[in-house]
Amino acid sequence: MTQGFFITGTDTGVGKTLVSVALTRAFVAAGKRTAVMKPVAAGTVKTVEGEFSDDALELLAASNVKALYEDVNPWLLRMPASPHLAARAEGISIGQDRIAAAYARLAAAADVVVVEGAGGWLAPISSIETMADVAQKLGLPVILVVGIRLGCLNHALLTREAMRARGVHFAGWIANKLAAEMPLANANIATLSVRFGAEALGVVPAGSASTDPKSVPVPEWAKLAAGKLVSP
Repeated sequence: MTQGFFITGTDTGVGKTLVSVALTRAFVAAGKRTAVMKPVAAGTVKTVEGEFSDDALELLAASNVKALYEDVNPWLLRMPASPHLAARAEGISIGQDRIAAAYARLAAAADVVVVEGAGGWLAPISSIETMADVAQKLGLPVILVVGIRLGCLNHALLTREAMRARGVHFAGWIANKLAAEMPLANANIATLSVRFGAEALGVVPAGSASTDPKSVPVPEWAKLAAGKLVSP
């Protein structure tokens, strides 16, 4: 049976793509057919083949399951803004049926599907729906990426509380120390471990950055996290 994980974050810019790519590579290294998905992306990069989401391209480079770009990234918005505002600017309405259908096709060819959200847990995708609704629609366990910086305890605990209110399955959390390690970073991580009732699946070292997934080893923290998440 295919396993899937929805990667969300305490905010935008906390390392969701870095974590999603690293976990994808770890699953691949463990011998799993691993598909990837970025259901909604706002902001594009231009290539010789057209405009795409740079997050989706990074994920695809780490994956070992061939898939149509439209399945990996069903909703691509040009404006780098909140998805509901970017969609409004283009005169479109983001629908979840397209996302669910694309996920089903990806899951049919994979052992694991890594799904990266946009922004934080409650980032709006329409006038009434958020990324949390996408996670619920897909019915996936959720992994929370916490950017370890000033204010992270409040953001992380609020996000966890919002997940609990929706009744989604909390698969665990990953601490990302970001570019410059904050004072008392480890104490903050320990506090969250107590409040969440679970230690972090992994801790991303300060200064980590996404790189060509074919040129560097799979990070040890990602191997450890993947081993805790997937069945043998």
